[in-house]
Amino acid sequence: MDKKTLSIMEYDRVKQKLNRYLVSASGKHEVAKLEPISDELQLQDWIDETKDGADIYRLMSGVPMPKLDDIHPHMKRLEIDATLNGSELAQISRVLQTVNSVRHFFADLKDKEIELRRLYGVAETLTALPDINRRLKTAIEGDGRITDDASSDLKTIRNRITHTEGEIRSTMERFTRGKDTRYLSDAVVTIRDDRYVIPVKAEYKQRFGGIVHDQSQTGQTLYIEPEAVVGLNNRLRSDQLAERDEEQRILAELSDLIRPYSNEIAQNAVILGHLDFVNAKAKYAHALGATEPVISTDNQVSLRQARHPLIDPAKVVANDLELGGEYKAIIVTGPNTGGKTITLKTLGLLQFMGQSGLFIPANEHSQIGLFDNIFAEIGDEQSIEQSLSTFSAHMKTVIDILSQADSRSLILLDELGSGTDPKEGAALAMAILDQIGTLGSEVVATTHYPELKAYAYNRPETINASMEFDTATLQPTYRFLTGIPGSSNALDIAQRLGLDATVVAEARGLTDQDSQDLNAMISDLTAEKRAAEREAEELAVQLDEAQQLHDDLKNQFEQYEKNREKLVNQAKEQANQIVANTREKADQIISDIRKKQLTVGQSVVKENELIDTKGQINALEQHPELKKNKVLQREKNKHDFHKGDEVIVKSYGQQGVLMQQLDKSHWEVQLGILKMKVAVDDLERITQTNQQKQKQPRTSVKRTASSGMSPTLDLRGHRYEEAIQELDRYIDSALLAGYPQVTIIHGKGTGALRKGVTDYLKRNKRVKSFGFSPANAGGDGSTIVKF
Repeated sequence: MDKKTLSIMEYDRVKQKLNRYLVSASGKHEVAKLEPISDELQLQDWIDETKDGADIYRLMSGVPMPKLDDIHPHMKRLEIDATLNGSELAQISRVLQTVNSVRHFFADLKDKEIELRRLYGVAETLTALPDINRRLKTAIEGDGRITDDASSDLKTIRNRITHTEGEIRSTMERFTRGKDTRYLSDAVVTIRDDRYVIPVKAEYKQRFGGIVHDQSQTGQTLYIEPEAVVGLNNRLRSDQLAERDEEQRILAELSDLIRPYSNEIAQNAVILGHLDFVNAKAKYAHALGATEPVISTDNQVSLRQARHPLIDPAKVVANDLELGGEYKAIIVTGPNTGGKTITLKTLGLLQFMGQSGLFIPANEHSQIGLFDNIFAEIGDEQSIEQSLSTFSAHMKTVIDILSQADSRSLILLDELGSGTDPKEGAALAMAILDQIGTLGSEVVATTHYPELKAYAYNRPETINASMEFDTATLQPTYRFLTGIPGSSNALDIAQRLGLDATVVAEARGLTDQDSQDLNAMISDLTAEKRAAEREAEELAVQLDEAQQLHDDLKNQFEQYEKNREKLVNQAKEQANQIVANTREKADQIISDIRKKQLTVGQSVVKENELIDTKGQINALEQHPELKKNKVLQREKNKHDFHKGDEVIVKSYGQQGVLMQQLDKSHWEVQLGILKMKVAVDDLERITQTNQQKQKQPRTSVKRTASSGMSPTLDLRGHRYEEAIQELDRYIDSALLAGYPQVTIIHGKGTGALRKGVTDYLKRNKRVKSFGFSPANAGGDGSTIVKF
């Protein structure tokens, strides 16, 4: 893009606004390099990222991002085998910790089914280094200090230092608080040459013995290390040197640890900086009330209620700006100080913002072009270096623009042809506009030459425009009027300001009739446009009222639908109750039939008919439509316990594993080396979101809601014939209850009951297979039956 135009449009001021929202050095570096682009795919990616950032900011207040320093110099030092200091390692540690938090943040967004266009992919490029992150976090404080836990040796040395310092303080306190205080200049302990000393009056220097380390300026006070603490100070100094050596060893170790991953860490910093940049774009868009622009590859610009981003929102006037559809050239005429220049700058700056992937301060569905270059000549600066006049400098810039522009360019020209004779200036302006039309560029030009009004009217793909001026208040309104040329209003303004009427009338007489007719036409067009806008505003109000009525009716209909569903569910509940009563009676009938079968010794009703009948009765039950409710499903899953599940014991705040269900209300839970009986209400199942842990397969037993029987039958102590009858009834009940298998406990004893059970199971065609239980579950004292 043209550097001069970027400067004219104050593009750097927009980047400065963005900088206020950045917290990372890498993000600030990315903003510093930001420039508009014309690559459609790349630009759409940038806009998509801004849209993702805006959605995240709206829902979650943005991607969590702490202040991150520039770590690239540290990575360079690692490449030359340097050892990093604590502060540098702390900055790297902060980057790795942020990587973890950002990855978890986006994983949570996925779990919440929040749709994003691109940022999920960006987050996946972050490289997690958990071992390095954990080591750095353990060894280095946030301010760069090395922790006691960095190594066991360091902890031991620091403990010795603390102990020695305590001994020194205790010894020194005998001098500063006892009878020796009178020999001191001040009852304090201080440090000289890294050794603890006391300030002693010069005449008593022999009183304490030891070593003199310093004296006051007057020589009246000597800073003496008493003989009683010399040995302690020597020990302290030795430990301090050992501490320093151990700290240097730890720093070298940590530097060697992260050196192989310097590229990954540096790339992490770049990606985090990019996410910080996306955050900043979203926050800036929110502050501006900006919206996502639509890209037009054929350069049809349609900005709805566009606002200049650098003007106070309370004062800025919004305007609709359209270019590149029916017309490729707009000629803005009228007097100065009406807002023509700021309108040009609004168009240019919003186009630059949009082509930089930023949201633009305009209403939704506004459309930007995809220009290869944007050129502007705005202002009346003179080229002092080249000793050129205003006109000459203006013409030189225009010549440069014409030499570079093509059909993919947007040209913005302020006061085209000004600075010379009006007739020649107007002719030159029209010739320049014709040349721009030949190049195929889109152009918006402002001028105060009336000749260009007719030019815009007669040329194809060209339209007049102006800035509205309120003649009643003699103030510009800064509203952009498309299709209406501007008028100077000079005579009307002069008359309202009090100029003698005869002077004004004479001036009108000197104005040619064509100019008067044109100004009258412009006045009429302006009045008609205002009337049309008022009508449009009234229709908009009516449309809003109609939309509100529509929304109210829609809400009432939806409420009706909800109530209807509720009534249907209530009816189903009543039906369920009836079915439950019917099923209870049916169960009793089936039980009576079974007893009769056993009595007469033959099957009056076939077993498959009994089971089919039972299934048909169960199928009558209707359930309210709650199965698709995700909130209820998630809450239910938290309390859907199975053996081997990982759970949180809420009263202890500890994680454990379910071992076995003791009863309906309690589970046995393994907490570390302890096994505890815990109530179901005190448990919450841990759901795996990022990595699904491999769990051992488990067998689930399904049974109907109406069954309350046990999957185990104990026949011990029963007489043989009584036991076989009980077994027959139990097998029937188990089949009706839907059990896939049951366990029959017959004991060992003489073996007669076991043999009777075996013979019965061999004869029963509904039994698929059977066999003794495992040795640790009863062995040949019980039999497992599969249907």
